[in-house]
Amino acid sequence: MSDALPGSVLFCCDHNAVRSPMAEGIMKKFYGTGTYVQSAGVTNDMEIDGFSIAVCQEMDVELSRHRSRSFDEMENWGDDLSSFDLVIALSPASQRRALDLTRFYHLDVEYWPILDPTGLGESREAKLVSYRQARDQIKERLLARFGPPTEII
Repeated sequence: MSDALPGSVLFCCDHNAVRSPMAEGIMKKFYGTGTYVQSAGVTNDMEIDGFSIAVCQEMDVELSRHRSRSFDEMENWGDDLSSFDLVIALSPASQRRALDLTRFYHLDVEYWPILDPTGLGESREAKLVSYRQARDQIKERLLARFGPPTEII
């Protein structure tokens, strides 16, 4: 566990529609606005996933206004990767892309192998179980890495 929260964190996954928005929202909920937190995907070809919205709403994390974006769009919109203190990749593809994009910067890239819940489960309830597993893995990793929440939850 780190003693201090980084000044800025970028979470990334494949589409910025499931895991990275959940991580962004939960981190903001747990640790407030003292850390600049964003998320991006290798590609931006999907909208925020409704199951991600639902399972995060269960813990009072609002994701419905999230707009998916790719690494390329992020940089086009003015968020320079070199300005982040830490990049946390939640999928193998995003880890490869983050390492490629940051090879000239002095910044840490961590890999957290978080379950990809898309495509798992037949029924709505079974799908929700898979998304809750991914959400809870993110929550556990955040707590292990950054300690107890600093905000009242």
